Amino acid sequence: MTLLRFELDPDLTPALRAEIVTLWTEVSNAGGAVGFVPPVTEERVRPTAEKQFAGLGGPGGDRLLVGYAGERVAAVLFFEDQRFDLMDHWRLLKRVMVHPASQGLGYGAQLLAEAERVARGWGLAGLRLTLRGGHGLERFYARSGYVEVGRVPGAIRVGPGDDRDDVTMWLELR
Repeated sequence: MTLLRFELDPDLTPALRAEIVTLWTEVSNAGGAVGFVPPVTEERVRPTAEKQFAGLGGPGGDRLLVGYAGERVAAVLFFEDQRFDLMDHWRLLKRVMVHPASQGLGYGAQLLAEAERVARGWGLAGLRLTLRGGHGLERFYARSGYVEVGRVPGAIRVGPGDDRDDVTMWLELR
């Protein structure tokens, strides 16, 4: 298994922004549940990505974790701060993405393990994530220790007559 090289809060250069937008688009078009339904273009993804990027940095800001396979971005996730003092002891993982060409290589498990390592280093009590039901992702996250703690039936409408559950999962770090 090839090990990814991780970087927390890399310099968000125009080139890195573009690479993340491309990754996000390719993940979406491969059926990944990261906010879009295929087919989608980079032009459609870019405004959402820019909003996600805008939350990065500064006190109480979000954080970006990037996994590299060689020099190529192969995996990405965002640690989202809830910007609410009573919830400052945990983070929400957003946009957990692995390049479609790298599926099945263990990169997703490596990404989650690195996110857990980072969160423990920050002294967090837990990590939360949400996912779109109907993709079997619950089993994937469960293998990394996440447990389902909530489900809203039919909360995500991916198309006419195609409503999916919004599933919340939690990783206890205490």
